[in-house]
Amino acid sequence: MTRIGVMLPRDLPAAQFTTFAREADALGYDELWLVEDLSYRGGFAQAAAALAATERIRVGIGILPAAVRNVAYAAMEIATLEQLFPGRVDVGIGHGMPGWMRQAGCWPEKPLSFLSDYVRTLRALLSGGSAADLALDPAVVPDRVPPLLFGVRGPKSLAASGRLADGTVLAEPTTPEYTRAALGSIAPAGDHAVVAYNVGVVREDESAALAAARPGLEWIGEPDWAPHLAPLPFADALAELRRTAVDRASFARDLPDAWVRQLALAGTVDQVRARIAELGASGVTSSVFIPVGADPMAALRELAAVL
Repeated sequence: MTRIGVMLPRDLPAAQFTTFAREADALGYDELWLVEDLSYRGGFAQAAAALAATERIRVGIGILPAAVRNVAYAAMEIATLEQLFPGRVDVGIGHGMPGWMRQAGCWPEKPLSFLSDYVRTLRALLSGGSAADLALDPAVVPDRVPPLLFGVRGPKSLAASGRLADGTVLAEPTTPEYTRAALGSIAPAGDHAVVAYNVGVVREDESAALAAARPGLEWIGEPDWAPHLAPLPFADALAELRRTAVDRASFARDLPDAWVRQLALAGTVDQVRARIAELGASGVTSSVFIPVGADPMAALRELAAVL
């Protein structure tokens, strides 16, 4: 069965951080995912706070940009989390957004080679081995290496995820079509987790849910997300709508309802459950809601109706 998670909003007020995490735990979500976006909160600090505030929910970091995180120190952080909260942490690692990485002055010359070498070294260190004259002290080597997932998009990066990672984080929008296309590139030899992010809204009235989801889709169609859209039958029409839109708000307003149904987990409880089942059938193992709206706590509770 597909696990159901929720993303902690990156701009959630600090005073609500542990409240949101505890509520997600109490409501019965399987997973809580945290993002490490440039200029917002750090992934390791968030994960430690969320794990300490909760009792059973798994906490995923999705994703850490590898070039920002020295691999030896990343191994120390991950080992610490796994020892303190065994079996409850998943770690997503990726290239990071190229624009952000260039802003931070750390975009590698060969991003895919860098990421592949990084994960090999990280796994070796967490397993108690050594790499490049580095090793963790035996006292901090965890009993198990927590799942290491790639957060990537292109076919070569997805193929590397299939070879090197325990799973892949697919950023929003993740449709069944995109999932199948991504898994075709991943070509996993064995078990491989697929974590799917999607804007989520649950209402008693479908029209209200679709309307509420639209602001979360304003950026859809920008170049970095082309792989997500290419498998969809309306990809060309969506690109044209994006090209001719006056601004993001008008683009989202003009999206046909049928497209919104495909691009978000939005609708009644039964409709959203059915969509999650479709994603599960396409290969998604964890379906993660991205709450939208002015009140994240209210959204968290509304989305829990599908649990």
